[in-house]
Amino acid sequence: MIYAQVHLTLPAWASTDIDPLARFDNDEARMRFVAGLARKNVELGTGGPFGAAIFDGDGRLVSIGVNRVMPQNCSLAHAEIMAFLTAQQRLQRFRLNEDGQRYVLVTSAQPCCQCYGASFWAGIDEMQIGARAEDVMSLTEFDEGPLPADWIGELEKRGVAVKRDILRDECRDVLAFYSASGGASY
Repeated sequence: MIYAQVHLTLPAWASTDIDPLARFDNDEARMRFVAGLARKNVELGTGGPFGAAIFDGDGRLVSIGVNRVMPQNCSLAHAEIMAFLTAQQRLQRFRLNEDGQRYVLVTSAQPCCQCYGASFWAGIDEMQIGARAEDVMSLTEFDEGPLPADWIGELEKRGVAVKRDILRDECRDVLAFYSASGGASY
């Protein structure tokens, strides 16, 4: 049988524990929120140690994403991809910023090669990153894949500003917590 439909979901707690009207006034508040998503995902055994969210230019929460690869049996279900998918469904457009508004992806760790590529076409204006790829690879078993040597420059050429190391230590702590708790044990 060929499946004609794909169905990906966030954990149930995403619907009950997240305020859809939340607003975050600065980079650190947004990153603290996203790192909290990643930690909760590990604590509750609902996925891997990665969180992401899309915010509009006024700091309002548009969507969230957490890693759901293993629970959903889908290698595409990374936190950034889940955040893009849910934002696109909420706003009913595949390019988020086509309405002229500004959108920011905040992610607890530097995007892997897959999420990096998706960022080009999702219609974001800024990417804010917590932990670096080398943090992910040194603290967990994950392989982040190859990126262009000047990956930041490539994003900036396409109009996506990049800010790195926002609450890097807090985001690294989530990765270390994941590994110390046995990694993929759910």
